[in-house]
Amino acid sequence: MLRRLGASEEDMLVIQTNLACTYYRLGRLAEALPMYRDAYSGRLKLHGKEHGETLLVASNYAATLAELQRFEETMSLLRKMMPVAPRVLGESDTVTLKLRLLYGRVLCEDTTATLDDLREAVATLEDAGRTARRVLGGAHPLTTGIEIFLQNARATLRARETPQPSSPSESV
Repeated sequence: MLRRLGASEEDMLVIQTNLACTYYRLGRLAEALPMYRDAYSGRLKLHGKEHGETLLVASNYAATLAELQRFEETMSLLRKMMPVAPRVLGESDTVTLKLRLLYGRVLCEDTTATLDDLREAVATLEDAGRTARRVLGGAHPLTTGIEIFLQNARATLRARETPQPSSPSESV
């Protein structure tokens, strides 16, 4: 309807993003995903990747991909957008921190992750956690979220680094 009434492309993208956020919050991720993908694509065309709104939508899109365990797609998107965020928004911006949180989280949750991937996840989350604590404080939800995923990342890394005891049948 808004398109017929001549709404701007910017207005259409805002509405599309809001709908995607609503579906996401309702747990309807499969419905949110194509809306986020289209909003991200539209933002890229309208503003390019070096724009705050593009980065925000990329963060939401990546979070949805991660929730759906589409790790390869998530990592592809994050590797494109993570270097852009600090340059455009700054190291301390919440979108920059969310992208780094997602990156560390996905590295840990991906069952194909190597030990080097897990070490990178821990380092990324440690750095993001220090920044979040300094800028947002220890009680901020983003800071606590980073700390929870950091604990999980460290535990996953420890479990993978620790040699498993051999079973009795292997020693015979």
